[in-house]
Formats: sequence, C-alpha cells, structure tokens
Amino acid sequence: MQTEDITDADYATLAAFRLALRQFAAFSEAAAKAVGLTPRQHQALLAIKGAARTSPGGLGVGEIARALLIRHNSAVELVDRLADAGLVRRQPDPSDGRRSLVAVTDQAERLLRGLSAAHMQELRALRPRLLALLDVL
Repeated sequence: MQTEDITDADYATLAAFRLALRQFAAFSEAAAKAVGLTPRQHQALLAIKGAARTSPGGLGVGEIARALLIRHNSAVELVDRLADAGLVRRQPDPSDGRRSLVAVTDQAERLLRGLSAAHMQELRALRPRLLALLDVL
C-alpha cells in the first residue's frame, strides 16, 4: 500500500485498533496495580512464566530485558525488586555457572493465575472487535 492509497476509512480503522489496544493496556495496568504490582513487574512475571515450557529453569536477566524491551541494567533492578518482594528467586544456571536464572515463586504463581484469568476474559471480550478491525486491515 502506498502513502496515497490510505483512505479516511483506513485512518478510522487504525484509530479504532489503537484505541482497542490502549483499552486493553489500561485494563492490564489497573489489574496489576489492584494486586500490588507495577505493570512492568506483571509483564516480567508473565514473561518468566510464559517461557517455562522452553526454559523450565527460568530466564536469564538478558532474556528478561529482551522480552520487556528494556535495557539490561533496568532488568537487573526489576529482578532485584521482584526478588525483594518474594516473587522471583535466582538460581544457578546448571549449564553455565557464570549466570543465574530467574524463576517465579509460588506467591507469584498465585498472583499470575488470577491476573491471567482476568486478562483472558478481557481478551475474549475484545476478540470480536479486534478480529473485525484486523479483517478490514
């Protein structure tokens, strides 16, 4: 699609799609705050838990930084705060003794279970609108 091919309808669809994404993001931020997490803490815990199938021992700090699109030193500080709150634990990487892996604790698992159920419900409610908008695009 070339620049001159963009119609007023395209602009309206893009605006509606961005609004739907922002509404979901606002929901997610409020849900995290309601259980005492910052949105970034929630995102980190979800990234660690979400990688459990492929990285059962946890993620390295660099992997967390990449998953959250943040700098390594910001991820270190985030992991430190999560560890202080009892939500993650560091353990030695069995394949590389120079690094540690970060895994969620049982307390974090309980928080994530409730948050994830609420997020899945919200996404199911948004699904028809998002699919309709994507079909237009």
